[in-house]
Amino acid sequence: MSGKDDNKEMNEQETAATEETAEAENEVTLSEDELKALCREHVCPACDVMGEAKEERLRALAETENIKKRLARETDELKKFAADSILSDLLPVLDNLDLALDHAQNLDACKDFVIGVDMTRKMFLETLAKHGLEAVGKVGDEFDPNFHEAMGMAQVADIPDNSIAQILQRGYVLKERVIRPAKVMVNKLS
Repeated sequence: MSGKDDNKEMNEQETAATEETAEAENEVTLSEDELKALCREHVCPACDVMGEAKEERLRALAETENIKKRLARETDELKKFAADSILSDLLPVLDNLDLALDHAQNLDACKDFVIGVDMTRKMFLETLAKHGLEAVGKVGDEFDPNFHEAMGMAQVADIPDNSIAQILQRGYVLKERVIRPAKVMVNKLS
């Protein structure tokens, strides 16, 4: 009996070896690109899942681009107006220099003092101008509510109607953005 069992066991081993060899011969190796192409062929192109996945991917890409653009725009805006609050805080200093000049202008005893304050004011204005600050409103300019705040009416014959007759407080803009509107008296002839 042991001979028959040995033969039977050998036949089973040979059969198993033959099957393994046949499986190894049938095994196909694919590159990654070939595998992706094969997957695409077997996925139904009209299938909703595939279409939804493509749409979702495109929306995500578009959203990413929008975020990049928005961040770039916000960064530019931040850089452009970074000095806004500091310059706003310095405007009262400039107002006080103007007041000192106005009050001491006609006093002979303060002549040298007035020259020094005027030089300081000019240097201060030049420094502020380097950072984009500009004064708004001159006597005779047309009144513009975007840049001027009307404090009252005046009647001056040699200035056109609806123009600035007097400046009560200078206004300033920083790179086309109003920091403080000019407080003015508007000319009304009628």
